[in-house]
Amino acid sequence: MAARDTVRNPKGPEKAAILLLSLSEAQAGKIMNKLEDYEIRDLSQVMASLGKVESELVEKVYVEFAEKVYSGGELIGNFESTERTLMKLLGKERVDAIMEEIRGPAGRTMWDKLGNVSEETLASFLKNEYPQTIAVVLSKIKTGHAGRVLALLPEELSMEVMLRMLKMESVQKEVLADVEHTLKTEFMSSLSRTTSKNPYEVLAEVFNSFDRSTEERLMEGLEKRNPEAAEKIKSLMFTFDDLIKLDATGVQTVIKVVDKSVLAMALKGAKQEIKDLFFNNMSERASKLLREDIESLGMVKIKQVDEAQQQVVLTTKDMAMRGEITIPEESEGEEMIY
Repeated sequence: MAARDTVRNPKGPEKAAILLLSLSEAQAGKIMNKLEDYEIRDLSQVMASLGKVESELVEKVYVEFAEKVYSGGELIGNFESTERTLMKLLGKERVDAIMEEIRGPAGRTMWDKLGNVSEETLASFLKNEYPQTIAVVLSKIKTGHAGRVLALLPEELSMEVMLRMLKMESVQKEVLADVEHTLKTEFMSSLSRTTSKNPYEVLAEVFNSFDRSTEERLMEGLEKRNPEAAEKIKSLMFTFDDLIKLDATGVQTVIKVVDKSVLAMALKGAKQEIKDLFFNNMSERASKLLREDIESLGMVKIKQVDEAQQQVVLTTKDMAMRGEITIPEESEGEEMIY
């Protein structure tokens, strides 16, 4: 997808892309973190094809959104600038998935995606395809995965597929592109719709983003209307107090990553057991300095503490998603009887 030379008369998505590209990393990050993956993908696709945006148009977009006029010059929107912007805001794995989608069909990435699809799901889809198409797919994914998929196909169909695979030497690019297009438009899109998030998980994430007063007010209302749902959501939420679940290695990793001023503000309003958790996982000197930083803050607004605690929670969850730390499940701490 080639970037245009100059953008004129932008539509809604283009205006959103212009606005996002012109924001600071911190501002853009707050917006990105509130979007779903498909929204980020759609917006990124527009950003990548934006082309040159004159400063006058940037100002016009800001005026339209009743924001402060931006006068920092023109912007260039292409794949490279979009990827750089996303890398500053999101984890590499998430960025790779988004860029993989907006760059269009690419054999290697599509087959990698199929490698993460269960054999049962893939076989269920392929059994309705032509034997030649199935043969192409199975020849491109890992052999172990291909073998398990083949074993799940109807016997007569699997025989036809094996005969096609025996005769297959090299697949023309056009054929491969057609197969990829089919997989992307029919299979992967259908798969994404059927693997949507559990609504309780979605609401738990929403509650995690609230400040303390909003969370308490809405949770209290939900408990009155639907106590069972409220309990499920509570069980899925990860709050600042849940940091007590982390082991020593996890706490030490959080300490290394989180900005010290943010950690001090977060601990200013924390329970003593949470404070002790961090103090006990630091050197004596570092612990002393952190205590002094907390003390020097004086009186602070609850909103400031909430924002700092939320930042620590988001950082912790992000590291957990990347496998850098482990957040034990509730059941992992239960005693077992043998």
